[in-house]
Amino acid sequence: MIRRPVLLCALLCALLLTSACGSQPALRTDGKGPALWRIEKGETRGYLFGTVHALPDDVAWETPALRDAMAGADRLVVEARGLDDSEMLQTTFQSLGQSPGLPPIPQRLPAADRPALDALLDEGGLSEPALRPYESWAAALMLSTVIQSRIQVHGDRGVEATLMAHFKAAGKPIDGLETVQQQFTAFDRLPEDAQRRLLADTVHEANDARTRYAAMMQAWLGGDLDALARMGMDGMATDPALAGPLLHDRNAAWAARIDGMRGRPFIAVGAAHLTGPGNVAELLARRGWRVTRAQ
Repeated sequence: MIRRPVLLCALLCALLLTSACGSQPALRTDGKGPALWRIEKGETRGYLFGTVHALPDDVAWETPALRDAMAGADRLVVEARGLDDSEMLQTTFQSLGQSPGLPPIPQRLPAADRPALDALLDEGGLSEPALRPYESWAAALMLSTVIQSRIQVHGDRGVEATLMAHFKAAGKPIDGLETVQQQFTAFDRLPEDAQRRLLADTVHEANDARTRYAAMMQAWLGGDLDALARMGMDGMATDPALAGPLLHDRNAAWAARIDGMRGRPFIAVGAAHLTGPGNVAELLARRGWRVTRAQ
């Protein structure tokens, strides 16, 4: 989905710095909006919504259809439980993301990408010795936060933060399809060569991140799943070592968990999990759910 770094910071990564204090976005009135599905099986009537985890200020993405879906839901279900607990997020990240005896970060990158690494470290106020204890996947996430700052996108303006604020204000419960530890563990279990590809792509593509993010945002805001899928074919979706554990395995686990739900859940997951072969909507349809595009 638009190469790995933008996917990493906008669609897949755990929300390292988010809190459930999202502001109310302006209402879209052009008849377009991010993809939303109505899902039905037996007595269960819910919604499935594709999100972007980090957004710029003042992005209008809510629509009347989306607000109606949220109002009719009895709970919110996001990717991971505890996304609004920043202390727990940081503790879990530090625990899983560090290992002793790792080589210097520059040695984990192609020589041609080392000047770009130095620029990112300097921009983020980081030093190589401080980053060295982090495994390659964790270093990639930390460098992605520098890129997020560069292109002025924020987790606390992201869709999940806003949705959690809505549902908390309405006194409705919030649950997750997995735990934060499971989400980080999916990265932590990647083979080292795959982790290094993730790290190298994060560094290599940093200068083009703004353009790539803008293209992704245009497709997401317009509900253009074909465009998002095409972007996926240029990145992680074609790397089995990454797509397997980060997309396909999690999609299957989430579909199984959703299949056991009852009531009126509003389920919000990263848009990457709702495009391409084996996406969550497709897996639910295979399990006998009626899945209808509502927006």
